[in-house]
Amino acid sequence: MSLVTLFLHQKKALAGLVIVVGLCLMALLAPIIAPGSPSARVGRSHQPPTVEHVMGTTKMGRDVYTQFVWGARNSLSVGFATGVAITVLGTVIGLVAGYAGGRTDAILDLATNAVLVIPNLPLLILLASFSGTVGPGIIMAIIALTSWPWGARMTRSQTLTLKERDFITAARMVGEPAWRILFVELVPNLMPLIGINLVGSIIYAIVAQTTLEYLGFGDPLQVSWGTMLYNAQNSSAIILGAWWDIGAPAAGIALTGLGLALINFTFDEVANPQLRSGPALGRWLRLTRKRNRLLEGR
Repeated sequence: MSLVTLFLHQKKALAGLVIVVGLCLMALLAPIIAPGSPSARVGRSHQPPTVEHVMGTTKMGRDVYTQFVWGARNSLSVGFATGVAITVLGTVIGLVAGYAGGRTDAILDLATNAVLVIPNLPLLILLASFSGTVGPGIIMAIIALTSWPWGARMTRSQTLTLKERDFITAARMVGEPAWRILFVELVPNLMPLIGINLVGSIIYAIVAQTTLEYLGFGDPLQVSWGTMLYNAQNSSAIILGAWWDIGAPAAGIALTGLGLALINFTFDEVANPQLRSGPALGRWLRLTRKRNRLLEGR
């Protein structure tokens, strides 16, 4: 069953795709659907949602809806770009380690384990504190350089299994170069695993970026969902009852995570075909119960 067919038959995957695509389109169309500057003062302090300001205003009188839409650009772009960087880095390291073996595998595996055992969030905070106030580019670099080991370990493990298969042995025997075996023979067979790693890395990158910005390490001049939460916390929005100030960016992060998680279920089914038996098993149980009721009624 192809990936496209699985998406067409999985309602949760379609729902996740609609959520993610909708948020991405909102971010791309920000100048059209939310014209004006997100830092402009347009109303009273902590004004509740009204027809004029559908998501209310912040303590500084800024429109929460405008900040939400423009903040999606920053948060989603950093999340997706960092997720791709984490996936590429982890996949390449895992491929090389698993296929090369020997000393190369030992060195890369040692480096992977060394980074893996370090608590990730404290390391992120430590690196960010040394950098001071950091922009999106620095946040991307910090997250990517500390978050690749999980993908590398998964890729290495699967590569060690695949490189003993007959089609890899045949490729070696006909004299195919190592780079072609890696990227033409192995990578296509690792695509479900790479997809799982990519989606998980994007979710983690968005949460990590939000955490760093919420703790005050982000650039306050850059509007994102993380800086919105930071500003709302500094203005005591919850204590003052301005739930919309925190609710908007929190809902954006939650929706993005939900959409990506629903998509990830499909990659899980591709990587593990046994998971596809769930719907069929449910139908079989329903038919069995129906048949038993019919037999009892005779």
